[in-house]
This record gives sequence, C-alpha cells and structure tokens, in this order.
Amino acid sequence: TSAALALLGGSVAALVVWKWLGKKRIQKKMEEARRTRDEGMKKMAKAVQQFREQVSSDQRDAIRSLPLLELTRRLQEGSLSPRIVLYSYLEKALEVTQQTNCLRHFIPECEEQLQEIEQHKEKGLLYGVPVSIKDHIGHKGHLATCGLVQCLDTLMEEDSVLVKVLKKQGAIPFAMTNVPQSLFSYECSNPIFGRTSNPLNPQRSPGGSSGGEGALIAGGGSVLGIGSDMGGSIRLPSSFCGLCGLKPTAERLRWVLPLPLRPCPWSRLAWGIPCALGPMARDVDSLALCMKALLCQEMFQLDPTVPPIPFNEQVYSSSTPLRVGYYDTDGYFPLPPCMRRAVKETRRALEAAGHQLVLFSPPRVPYAVTELFLKTFFADGGRAWLDVFTGDIVDPGLKSQVNSCKMPRLVKKLLALLLKPLQFLLLLKLKEIAMISTCRSVKEMWNHQHQIQVYRSQFISQWKELQLDVVLCPVLGPAFTTGYPGKLLTAVSSTMLYNLLNFPAGVVPVSTVTEADEEELKLYKGCCDDPWDRTLKQAVSGAVGMPVAVQCVALPWQEELCLRFMKEVETLSRDK
Repeated sequence: TSAALALLGGSVAALVVWKWLGKKRIQKKMEEARRTRDEGMKKMAKAVQQFREQVSSDQRDAIRSLPLLELTRRLQEGSLSPRIVLYSYLEKALEVTQQTNCLRHFIPECEEQLQEIEQHKEKGLLYGVPVSIKDHIGHKGHLATCGLVQCLDTLMEEDSVLVKVLKKQGAIPFAMTNVPQSLFSYECSNPIFGRTSNPLNPQRSPGGSSGGEGALIAGGGSVLGIGSDMGGSIRLPSSFCGLCGLKPTAERLRWVLPLPLRPCPWSRLAWGIPCALGPMARDVDSLALCMKALLCQEMFQLDPTVPPIPFNEQVYSSSTPLRVGYYDTDGYFPLPPCMRRAVKETRRALEAAGHQLVLFSPPRVPYAVTELFLKTFFADGGRAWLDVFTGDIVDPGLKSQVNSCKMPRLVKKLLALLLKPLQFLLLLKLKEIAMISTCRSVKEMWNHQHQIQVYRSQFISQWKELQLDVVLCPVLGPAFTTGYPGKLLTAVSSTMLYNLLNFPAGVVPVSTVTEADEEELKLYKGCCDDPWDRTLKQAVSGAVGMPVAVQCVALPWQEELCLRFMKEVETLSRDK
C-alpha cells in the first residue's frame, strides 16, 4: 500500500512539474514575441525621430488630414513624396499604439517597398499609400499569430496574394495589427500582445476581431487597412470606432494563403461560412478605391479562384434612385435605442433624397443564427476550436466560451431537456452559449449544408419579391465597455446573418450617442428584460459622444452597389 501511495504521489508530483514546465515554455515564447515587437518599435521610433527633424509638424499633420483620394492624387502628380507620407503615418502609428496597444508589429520591409516603388515608371492606384494589415494576413518574413502561442514558431515564407497585389498597386504595407485570441471574439485581447483599447475612449473596446485595425485607423495612424470578417469582424470595429468598413462577398477577394498555410483556426470552416477580406477606412470613397485597386489582373492571375470581375465604376458612380428595404430590429437581439434611431433617421433622409423605402422583415433570424450559423461553427461540439488552445493560455475574455465547449455532451443534453419548457429567447440564448447542437454524422452534415442553401434561397426570394436594390439595417453598437463582448456573443446577430448569407455588407457612421439616447436606454428592456438584455444595457451605457452607425447590404457580387448605397448614406449623414 505504501509503495502504491508513493508511486501515486510521485506521479502527481511529476504531472505538476510537467505542467509547470509547460507554462514556463509558453511564458518564454510569449516574452520573446513581445521583445521582438518592442525592438521593432524602437527601430521605427529612431527612424521617425530622424524624419521629424526634416519635416515640420504642421506639414505632417496636413498630410494625415488628407482623405485617401486627395492623398493618392498628390502622390500620383508628385507634389507629395511617398517617403514623407510613410513616415508621417509611422510617427502617428507609434503614438496611437502607445495609447491603445493596437499594433502587433511594424513591418521594417516597408523601407524596401518604398525604394522599390520609387524606381517604378508606372504608378499603381495606391502608389505611395501606407497600408496596415490584420495580424493573420500573411506577409513574408513575419508571423501570422491569431493571438495563439502555437503560431509563434512559423514565419510566412511568402507574401499572401492580397499583399502581393497591394504592393503591385504601389501600396506600402507598414504595420500588422492586434487581434483577439483565435479571432473568435469581438473584444480585442490575447495573452501574447495584450488588450487593445478604443482610441475614442480607453475604457471601451475597439471591437473585433479586426480591432487593432479599427483602433489604428480611428486614431489617425493609418489611412487604409485590411481586415477580415466571418461574423462581423470588419463591421463591428467599424461601428465601435466610427469608421467605414466593407465585408465583400467572400469569394470576391478570396482568402490570402493556400489552405495548408492558413494560420486562422477557422479556415477549415470556409466551406460553410467563408471568411471575407475587406477594407476599412475613414470614408466610403477610400473603400471603393481599395476594391478597385485589388480587383485587377494581378489578383486574377495570382489566384485563379477569384472570379475575374473588375470593379464596376459605373455602378458605384450612378445616381439612379434606389429601392431600399429597411428594418430596425431583426427580431432576435434588440439593439440599443441609438442604433435603431440611426436607422430611422437614415430612412427618412433617404426618402427625402428621392429613394423608395420599403419595410423588410428578414425571415427566421433566430433559426438562422442558432441552427445554421452557430451550428456550422460548432458542428463538432467545438473540438476543432478547442484544439487551437492546446499548449496555450486562454484569454480571460474567451474562458466562458471555452468552458462551454468543454462541457460533456451528456450534460449539454440534460440541460437542453431541463430548459425545453422555457421556449422563446431565453432558451435560444442559452443554447448558443452551451447547447449548440452538433452534426453527429456525415449525412447530418450534408443536410445541414442543404438547410443553409434553402435559407439563402428563401431570403433572396423575399428580397426579389419586394424588388429591392439594397437593404438598410442596424449594426451592433455603440462601443461596448471593455470586458463585455465576451459576455454577449449572441448580440452580433445583426452581422452574423450576412456572413451566413454571404452578402456584401458595409458599415457607415451616421451619428453619435446623445443624452436623449442615454435617457431612453434607461427604459430599455430588450426582448424580455432577461440577463442578456440587462448585460447589453450595462455594456453600452455612458457612451455619449461615441459613434453610431448603420449597416448597408446588397445581393452577392454587388459590392459596387453596396458601396454606392453606403456613399449615399454617408453623404446624407454629413449634410444633416
């Protein structure tokens, strides 16, 4: 007996030591990654200091105040040099990341790209434009971490297609921005590089997963950024930070690396809900210019899976009145009063401008979100997602979701049975967090995919019956207080829906939170004044002055029409 106890004690001690050593290895890797980042920052700061001595602060501020279209015009004609523009933004990016922790790494090769474009006779559409890119968009010689320790060992061997096309068009990728761990959050925090805050209010989140992009652009440290969106990851940071952002039809730009090289843990789910790449900027014209630059022969040749459809300038520039469907609630997760107000005011402005507005009710949104969207992500009960945390420290903002996935299937089934009498939204919300049904066979998986296609067909049929051109609808906002996004995964139904449908969708800021909005929020009950409704109320309270946005949607492959509608909304909101 004593020998058995000694053996057991020795095994427990060995296990404890093994776990301790594992944690030490993780900590060492994270410290090395942070040290590499900090060294890069110091090098850039030194280069920027030398630049400051040559160019006045007024000139640097004037350059950064230029809209992208005016900036590109001056770069093309030669009245501004790419070097001055690059260093003006490097300077500001350093300042913004000190305030918000939005940068994961500077790209020192931007100097080489600068020298490269200065030797070109032909000037691309983005000649001399500094561009920031999201952490996981592959750049040669750099990591694509997704905020995961397991991704800290592999440097990209080549530029992704998107980065190659940006460079071909004369752009200068100069920084990679921070993301939430595993990209599965609209908070922006990971254990390696820490939390990113909103430049408009440090107590609030910039959104996610393209939160570093949102913070950097909103803080003035970048004029154009590239994000990705699989559930709202471009549109939510745009909403939270007061930016314009476009999620195209996923296949319009495609992914950025061949499948075996993709660092994104969700890349294996691309068959169900594809991840879309898209631009983020301060105005709609910038998004349109970026799409025009990317949709070129270089893109089509480098990636034959991208349909060779150039940007249709005629559609974007059209002034033909539109037939606009609208709704201010999706019937699933009621948004704060200010977001619904934004839709109503925009609707009235569009009507006054001569557009035709038609009430549109998106079909069966609770079913679409819980039974279609989330079931696709967690078809295996979340096992594929849990795998990415092997040998890693889980970020606090993700612990509740990770623990839910770890819950044994039998426990989930028992909870489902116990809660079955509680129909309506409470069940749906709980189901999203802990009891998402899985696909237990290949046949069930095929049937699930069929159900998604049926839903898309029904949605498009309803759209066509009303003869709609575009749809105006709400987006989640205003910016949540830090820590709340992890408590309200279900609140992003407004953006999730259009990932499921694979429709192009963009966000445009149209207003700010007012004192009247705050007073109305005090009366907010949501759907049934349940814990989730009350948590949302807490998340957005005290946001006076923060941006308020709307969402603009078009049918698949109609990015130009979506952007044209966004431009109309932007113009009307600025004319108020």
